[in-house]
Amino acid sequence: MFEVQDVRVDPSSRRAWRAGEEIRLSRKEFDLVHALIARAGSVVTRDELMRDVWNATFWTSSKTIDVHLGWVRRKLGDDTRHPTLITTVRGQGLRFETEKAAAS
Repeated sequence: MFEVQDVRVDPSSRRAWRAGEEIRLSRKEFDLVHALIARAGSVVTRDELMRDVWNATFWTSSKTIDVHLGWVRRKLGDDTRHPTLITTVRGQGLRFETEKAAAS
């Protein structure tokens, strides 16, 4: 079981919750969240995500991750313009944030 901020993920049952409410995720969406939350606080590269989530060592489409990430952010209620759960680290990859960023 992984719990970061108010998101909880149970890999054995493949279920996820936000603030105690279950969130329905597709298989790939769950795999993406799991890959990120398991390494919360660390940057996960797009190459690592393609390998771990899509089992691909080549790029099928540069938009694959972005499209799934958009769906995940919406389902988790993470603002797509100013995300506080999963952030993009330009030129490096994605990071599941361990703490909610202070309002700027």
